[in-house]
Amino acid sequence: MSSYAILGCGSVGHAVAEELADEGKNVLILDRDESRVEALRDQDLNARQTDIRDDEVADLVADREVLLILASDVEANKAAVSTIRERGGDQFIIVRASDPVSEDELTEAGADVVINPSQVIAESALRALETGELEYKAQQLADLLRTGGEGGLAILTHDNPDPDSIASAVALQAIAEAHDVDADILYHGDIGHQENRAFVNLLGIELLPLTEVASLDDYGLVALVDHMKSGDIGLETGVDVFIDHYEPESDYDADFMDVRPNVSSTSTILTKYIQEFNLSPDEAVATALLYGIRAETLDFKRDTTPADLTAAAYLYPFANHDTLEQVESPSMSPETLDVLAEAIQNRQVQGSHLVSNAGFIRDRDALAQAAQHLLNLEGITTTAVFGIADDTIYLAARSKDIRINIGNVLEDAYGGIGETGGHSTQGSVEIPLGLFTGIEASEDNRDTLLSLAEEAVRKKLFDAMGVESASESGNGS
Repeated sequence: MSSYAILGCGSVGHAVAEELADEGKNVLILDRDESRVEALRDQDLNARQTDIRDDEVADLVADREVLLILASDVEANKAAVSTIRERGGDQFIIVRASDPVSEDELTEAGADVVINPSQVIAESALRALETGELEYKAQQLADLLRTGGEGGLAILTHDNPDPDSIASAVALQAIAEAHDVDADILYHGDIGHQENRAFVNLLGIELLPLTEVASLDDYGLVALVDHMKSGDIGLETGVDVFIDHYEPESDYDADFMDVRPNVSSTSTILTKYIQEFNLSPDEAVATALLYGIRAETLDFKRDTTPADLTAAAYLYPFANHDTLEQVESPSMSPETLDVLAEAIQNRQVQGSHLVSNAGFIRDRDALAQAAQHLLNLEGITTTAVFGIADDTIYLAARSKDIRINIGNVLEDAYGGIGETGGHSTQGSVEIPLGLFTGIEASEDNRDTLLSLAEEAVRKKLFDAMGVESASESGNGS
């Protein structure tokens, strides 16, 4: 068991001494105030009167393994640290500072850990604020569900939903049902990515296409979760709940809003509400949320925050890890393999940016998988893969370049002629083929359309990225 010495026993040192003594630790207390030392001895604490500035202090604590130098007099603390280190003391030293300048000085003097009380108090206040705010927001959400949920809750994911959006919706559905409110998860587009399909199927998640719903007005409440990747959907006046980790581009007139750009996934936000409502998540909800966090942070390798990590740690024991392994290791379909092969063959690289044409495709979600795979090529930081299906040009982009926001790049390149969506690391575009090429699509002009689309898409994208398109570079680097 470690032995301790507390040098300077004011209110802070006294509190630490009592805590260590209660734990049965061997503690020596040094303080220059005689009356304080006597009071400590009356509490059966091992206390000695000495000035911690004196040279003898190094000998007095020579047999102690951990030193806590906690006097309010920072100059005395500096003297104690310097004396102990100059006499060859190798103990682990924790010392109290008063400001950033004294923090640096104490570190240079040899302290292992420096504590600034004002910083500790500020961090404690922020933690209390976060806890109190979450409690307040949870009560807001509960009140809204209780008063407005009689007609049920419609939970809208973003278009072509990804794991974070689906998992967030599943968690909000569980919260609603815990408050006796029926909830449907609605989506627009496709669940095309193989991992996403496996995710939904293995966990038995029920999602309804938005096209199968007669009217959102039939629901008592409408919620948008992780929806900013879809852009503006024209529901500003009809949204009751808005939860996302991206700031909305429109002013949603929602009764309940929780937007936290300081976390990396909406699943993290919903996990905090699961905890605040004291709901023990069932296996499917916990697995979905854990996968949502992992997918959005690229398995904790992208923009991960402490909140994401603590949420994942909370979910870990509730999740089914065999299911997660199955979700993360789906087989690649022949269509995806064909698209990836075409994208590799037709790639054009300018600096660290790669753009490629996958030709005419059947599974547009394969574009996103191809863009992600090509991002692994050496020297590549941004990829975009496009293809043609159903008289529409579809483009998927990925980026790991912290200097650009690929969602903004796509908006700059194609915002005037197509639908764009995305954020700093990924994005997508849909452009009507005829509008882009000026030619009506038919079987007879497929090659012409592809050639025109390829030239225009590449030029616009490279221009938006600020690099020159060079068709002569082909598939080289």
